Amino acid sequence: MTLEVTDVTKKFKIRKGLKSSDLVAVNNASFSIEPGQTVALVGESGSGKSTIAKMILRLERPTSGSITLDGVRSTARGEEAKKYRNLVQMVFQDPFASLNPYHTIAHHLERPLLIHHKTRGREETRAKVEELLARVNLSPDMADRRPHELSGGQRQRVAIARALAPGARYLIADEPVSMLDVSIRLSVLNLLARLQREENLGVLYITHDLATARHFSDEIMVMLKGNIVERGPSDEVILNPQHDYTRTLLDAAPDPSHHGRMKRQVHDEYLATTGS
Repeated sequence: MTLEVTDVTKKFKIRKGLKSSDLVAVNNASFSIEPGQTVALVGESGSGKSTIAKMILRLERPTSGSITLDGVRSTARGEEAKKYRNLVQMVFQDPFASLNPYHTIAHHLERPLLIHHKTRGREETRAKVEELLARVNLSPDMADRRPHELSGGQRQRVAIARALAPGARYLIADEPVSMLDVSIRLSVLNLLARLQREENLGVLYITHDLATARHFSDEIMVMLKGNIVERGPSDEVILNPQHDYTRTLLDAAPDPSHHGRMKRQVHDEYLATTGS
């Protein structure tokens, strides 16, 4: 069961007065993710990473190209569309905004179970909620709390449990730890890595952080201005980058042995030379 993105382009219409033009957010992107594989999509804000995620999740429609899962197109309707949605789920960036503050954690996990007909009856649903919480290392008593009673890391664990509830085989994780305290980011990433390994999940890990991309992914793709400019095994991309932009991203990454301001300057100078 392969998630495959083939020659996908996304253009947005930009209007200026009576005239309009096309903004190419993603240009002819192609890649695939296998079960049990984590692929990192790396680039700065505006590079097209989140647009790819939205197209995979059917929140945006590609201008051209196709996205398929086990041969089922993401644009399918009826039962095929329902199957696709069950198997491809999202972990959002902001754990504080992605959970409704008026509802309990149990409610957030019960809804996908009931909507996707995964359980029947109150007792079975409650048991499944507690099982989902256990899978993300949360205690059963969390079910009756509301989001404001949980830490950011706990909320993101709930978000991961919610994504797993319909039976997801692929997770699209869009900057899943960028809004968490540095002290708890590693534990959430380790949780994702454990779930990926134990449940043979395919993961698209979207990030601007090359260090975590190398540590948690099998393959890295680097995006610049809507184009995938470099890809390969994680260690190879990090240790032997082929594209100038990949090198500037590495130079701009935090490193206590160098001055961060100087690295940022190198990064900005590269973008200036490319007209960004």
